[in-house]
Amino acid sequence: MNSLPTNTEAPRHLQYLRVFALGFCAFIFNTSEFVPVGLLTDISTDFGIAPSQTGWMLTIYAWIVGVMSLPMMLITSRLERKRLLLWTCSIFTLSHAMSAIAWDFQSLVISRILVAFSHAVFWSITASIAIRVAPPGKMNFALSVLATGTGMAMVLGVPLGRLIGQTWGWRMAFEAIGLAALMTTVAVFRLLPALPSMTTSGVASKLKSVFTNKLLFIIYFAILLTFTAHYTTYSYIEPFLQQYEGISEQFTTFLLLLFGLAGILGSAAFAYFGEKYSNPLLIISGLGLAVCVLILGAAANVTWLVMIVTIIWGASLMTTGLALQARALGLDPSASDIIMSLYSGIINVGIGAGALIGSIVIESAGIQYTSYTSACVAALALVVISYVTRLRLKHVSVSGGH
Repeated sequence: MNSLPTNTEAPRHLQYLRVFALGFCAFIFNTSEFVPVGLLTDISTDFGIAPSQTGWMLTIYAWIVGVMSLPMMLITSRLERKRLLLWTCSIFTLSHAMSAIAWDFQSLVISRILVAFSHAVFWSITASIAIRVAPPGKMNFALSVLATGTGMAMVLGVPLGRLIGQTWGWRMAFEAIGLAALMTTVAVFRLLPALPSMTTSGVASKLKSVFTNKLLFIIYFAILLTFTAHYTTYSYIEPFLQQYEGISEQFTTFLLLLFGLAGILGSAAFAYFGEKYSNPLLIISGLGLAVCVLILGAAANVTWLVMIVTIIWGASLMTTGLALQARALGLDPSASDIIMSLYSGIINVGIGAGALIGSIVIESAGIQYTSYTSACVAALALVVISYVTRLRLKHVSVSGGH
């Protein structure tokens, strides 16, 4: 099994700094994806449309990322990685400037489409870049830093974006994200070395290799089911908690913060235990997700139980995603960009599928049944995960460097 390129020239502290810079990139990109959820009402009021119409902006975003991750990776496969990341961050920054000055809803949607395209490119290349610039033997650490950036987007990015939007208007929230993205672009320019693409030749053969890898698509199926199960309930978690569980708006906000913090704990658990206890950790996290979404439907008015479920749920989701990601990369490290572009796309397909399933369940049966539906899908995911662990796939032997 091939290893990713190694770098022994850069000082160790610089290698860590590069990984943290990419983690901050992940924070900014995911904050941009999540923050419109808290601004839908303000945007709807500004443009004089219903929130349900504004919600299409979120759906379009997720499906573009899901569908375009692989095509965008292929289009950019021969580009040097640092330059590509700089262009991606630049387009991301300019798109937020366009969002801030949007003159109607259509122009806002167009700006968000541009953000979605840059998002698709970002997540198809960033995990492999982080692994390549990380210190030797720190693959799990690099992936966990990126996951922590995602978790911090939920913990700090979304509440902060909502606070800015409520205080100075939703446009200022997009301006703040754009400014942070500009700072990130400068950091990438200053810190990252030149990173030649690992797929500059033989893209067609690599693509064929990936698409004929049955083990890889079993892992993809597990991640699709996992995120579909999660977003069937999580997409509607605010009305679920308030309407069905009878929880106040303030405590709902606290639970969402708690969920994000738990995700960071899950990424830390993966960083420390992912290599040595990979199979038990994957089984436990998959089981934790299934049990939590099931209990959530029966935990009405039991505040302490809802809190415990929220913590285990958030940690389980993060750990499961990271463990499956590491296994996918381990199957063929030389095709990491292709593998990660598909991985990112499948996650977003799962997000869209979960939101759609949840909507159908709410309309046909009631919001309280979203958790039970999630549990059924999560149980199926656990079956696939169990099969993955029996394959005894090993983590790739990865060293940092470019």
